[in-house]
Amino acid sequence: MNTSAQGLRVLVTAGAAGIGRAIAQTFAVNGARVHICDVDQTALETSARERPDISRSLADVSQVEDVERLFADVKLQFGGLDVLVNNAGIAGPTAKVEDIQPADWERCIAVDLNGMFYCTRLAMPLLKANGRERGGSVINLSSVAGRLGFGMRTPYAAAKWGVVGFTKSLAIEAGPDGIRVNCIQPGDVEGERIERVIKAKAAAFGVTPDQQKQTLLDTISLRTFVSAQDIANMALFLATEAGRHISGQALSVCGDKQRAI
Repeated sequence: MNTSAQGLRVLVTAGAAGIGRAIAQTFAVNGARVHICDVDQTALETSARERPDISRSLADVSQVEDVERLFADVKLQFGGLDVLVNNAGIAGPTAKVEDIQPADWERCIAVDLNGMFYCTRLAMPLLKANGRERGGSVINLSSVAGRLGFGMRTPYAAAKWGVVGFTKSLAIEAGPDGIRVNCIQPGDVEGERIERVIKAKAAAFGVTPDQQKQTLLDTISLRTFVSAQDIANMALFLATEAGRHISGQALSVCGDKQRAI
């Protein structure tokens, strides 16, 4: 199975930490030239020290002007693009819908869905310029929240369902140009983010964080969280020769999560 990324030019949004960091480093280790963006200057500085071979931009994907500057940087670095990984996203508020403030809803949709559009609209001309034979790949990060729905997380779930529709529609549109479009639906990914969600839901339900964590694990057939590296491995597969005939798919990496809580 050929998962070499040798020679690929890859952009990973929110690539300085978490899942994005794992994806960026996995592509780089497998031979790609990688550019990342992030809103966290400190995380970008850490990335620069750890992986000076990965170029970077400070950018908030929910801001059109930032995305335009980001793509100017990508063109300067690479002269083109082969792979876009739309990874940027935020968890959004944990509350009943009547208790969610409009500003919190709008911020979640702005980052998790609008930002994906802003990046993709500028990536497509670069990917099309490769010609049908070389083609390209767009990988969008959805979530099992875009398959199951998450109570008390309506902004996040709405955005992640939107990502699936965006992905499937774009795959139809871009396929004749040799561009594959897929989305990954991570389950509960180990790390600080899921711990914050567990604490918020524990408080909402009046239980301890340990009780809430066990309840969460009980919804997963394998009774385990997935890792950022698991997600990165799927992204590499989709973007390389191994995944050359996969497009228009929403692929869960979740340990078989059965229901949301």
